[in-house]
Amino acid sequence: MDSAVRLFTVRGIDIKVHVTFPLILVWAAVQFGALSDEGWTGAAFGVLVTLLLFGIVVLHELGHSFAALEYDVPITQIVLLPIGGVAQMGRMPDKPGQELVVALAGPAVNVVLAVIMIGLAIPLRVDLAPRALAGSLREMGQLSLAPIFRYLFITNLFIAVFNLLPAFPMDGGRVLRAVLATKLPYARATAIAVAIGQAMAWLIGLWGFLGGGFFMILIAVFIYVGAAQEGQLSRLRSVLTGLRVRQAFSRQAQALSPDDTLQRAVDLTLSTFQSNFPVCQDRQVVGVLTQQRLVDGLQKGGVATPIRAIMQTEFSPVGPDDGLFEVQQKMADGRLDALPVVSAGEFLGLITQQDIAEVFKLASSQPELLAVMGGRG
Repeated sequence: MDSAVRLFTVRGIDIKVHVTFPLILVWAAVQFGALSDEGWTGAAFGVLVTLLLFGIVVLHELGHSFAALEYDVPITQIVLLPIGGVAQMGRMPDKPGQELVVALAGPAVNVVLAVIMIGLAIPLRVDLAPRALAGSLREMGQLSLAPIFRYLFITNLFIAVFNLLPAFPMDGGRVLRAVLATKLPYARATAIAVAIGQAMAWLIGLWGFLGGGFFMILIAVFIYVGAAQEGQLSRLRSVLTGLRVRQAFSRQAQALSPDDTLQRAVDLTLSTFQSNFPVCQDRQVVGVLTQQRLVDGLQKGGVATPIRAIMQTEFSPVGPDDGLFEVQQKMADGRLDALPVVSAGEFLGLITQQDIAEVFKLASSQPELLAVMGGRG
């Protein structure tokens, strides 16, 4: 089951909220209510400003998304998490200049919002002078226009500045990589940006630990893990780019018929250790039976359940000449363990995450094997 719930769609981009999102609302209610002695009024203030703040986060992520769409970069969704939002892109822009524009588009939205809020502050009679902003800490928890407006103004600026720190997966990390990539190979630029980002994560975590800031520690963990994931993705891209599906897929994969029962799938799993199966009829792929669907089917209906009743009919087969990195990303985005390989409508075999992982290990340890495997390009 998906761990995020769709709220609405903008230009074909699903805006979703993660199931853990309510935790930040609870934290805000406690932080501004119980811990600040403001009671229920402070709790209501915390929940309200947090919801409004995440409206700003959505606009920030839409800034990235709209810029990416200009370069034909697909955006799968925007997910709101307790510690912020993430625009999930089908791929990163190919050119450093494009990545720079996409990375800066989010903070640029915050700058525009700040200018708009300064303009609105005049008719609303909200003082945004430095002295008033400095004293806004004393007003937090009050359910009136001025404290709420000032809090959002300050936090909006903080989002812009904080996101420009040179640490993956924040915007500043991508800006740093884009700048470095104009002079260095993409993989080397990523490695440097990842190292800097993880060093900053340690500093932020130490700051949170010494100051008792649990939220800062959580952000530090998010940055460290996000940087590591970006580094792994870059390494995958560097190693797999130029390799094709034909160099990795399993040609001896067993196929099932829609009329088979789960007993047949169980027998093949035990005898061949194959855990994902294409479902074919007259050599045409009509479905896929994943290991998870097999387990769910056994639990619900037993071994007599027909394959056609539980097989996945919505899938996108790949061709033998498709790029291996693109296929790996496709499988990762769709949380797929395997995809059928098809040519002219005829089933040829199965490409699995394990197949790709094995090729990646071989090509990483022995780059000269790439020539034997078909080379790059």
